[in-house]
Amino acid sequence: MTRYVGTVVRGIRTPIVKSGDELVSIVRDSLKLATDAENIQIRDRDVVAVTESLVARAQNNYVNVDQIAKDLNAKFDKEIGIVFPILSRNRFSTILRAIAKTGKKIHILFSYPSDEVGNALMSPDLLIDKKINPYSDVLEEKDYRRIFGPVVKHQFTGIDYVSLYKDICKDNDCEIHFSNNPVTILKYTDEALICSTHTRFNIKRILKDAGAKVCLALDDIMTESIDGSGFNEQFGLLGSNYASDSRLKLFPRNGQVFVDNLQKTLKDLYGKEIEVMIYGDGAFKDPVGKIWELADPVVSPAHTKGLVGQPNELKIKYIADTDLKDMNTEEATKAMKDKISHKNANLVGTNETLGTTPRRITDLLGSLCDLTSGSGDKGTPVILIQGYFDNFASE
Repeated sequence: MTRYVGTVVRGIRTPIVKSGDELVSIVRDSLKLATDAENIQIRDRDVVAVTESLVARAQNNYVNVDQIAKDLNAKFDKEIGIVFPILSRNRFSTILRAIAKTGKKIHILFSYPSDEVGNALMSPDLLIDKKINPYSDVLEEKDYRRIFGPVVKHQFTGIDYVSLYKDICKDNDCEIHFSNNPVTILKYTDEALICSTHTRFNIKRILKDAGAKVCLALDDIMTESIDGSGFNEQFGLLGSNYASDSRLKLFPRNGQVFVDNLQKTLKDLYGKEIEVMIYGDGAFKDPVGKIWELADPVVSPAHTKGLVGQPNELKIKYIADTDLKDMNTEEATKAMKDKISHKNANLVGTNETLGTTPRRITDLLGSLCDLTSGSGDKGTPVILIQGYFDNFASE
């Protein structure tokens, strides 16, 4: 039978999940209600994805600022030099409150004109107008205010992040600096806390080689329980989210146990081999605000084995314009299906793949899930994806 529909994505509504809830059962029951109500037929290689926030909440994987401060005080001596924090009330403001709780002197080194994920501190055009070289120039807070104004608001949030972060540290001795060279922090302190996500490994190596006495990143903080807190042994504070001014929800842990258990439960229910993943931020960039969505350390912290790897796809547009260009529609359709059915197991580097997206399956699916569930009030933290592994030749 000819298939006329390809990939279908559905957001699945669930009840509000609380700490300690048995999430595998909640996801199973929510999916069953949805598939029964909509007469959805589950097939082998369908994908069920669950947002990391739901998993972490069910795990009660939370920490408070006092627990974070206790860990920081055990790892830093007199000062903390914050290197390249992102501009985010959700992602960083509570971490900064915990740093301020240590009572230590604080230096904040901002990258500019934007943070790692694209949040702007200033207009790049103004840098050109003012003849500021972001590759070499170091600015102090007084320079920043003199050049860019007493208030510099973020395009989308309307927040002046320099003022916000300075105000959070108002009871500390806090200095603000701007540079794109992480070694700049060593002019002020030899105790560095790297707060970027995807550049942290290189920055740690650079600062250690440059003589930093203490050189840690956010994934080195809260890697074990303190006074009964949550923790994440792999990512620490990376991937954490605002729960309140004094509390953070961490990235989930033991994710592989969860996805494997959910896969088994769904196979018992439907008799099908369903792939399962946990997803966080998608990996895409806003074209207007220039913000990368990916503030989590990975798109998918856990997934079943059927989601490992990259797509192995032919580019239909390329082949239609070359090999099939002199055929009529019927001949071209038949030839294209035949090419797909007999394609090589590894197409890397061939012209027939020109223009395909060289990304891991979990990163592609995670972006699809993140865009579907949204970050607001849709109420669909579970995503059902069908037909993702089909192609033009699938019947």
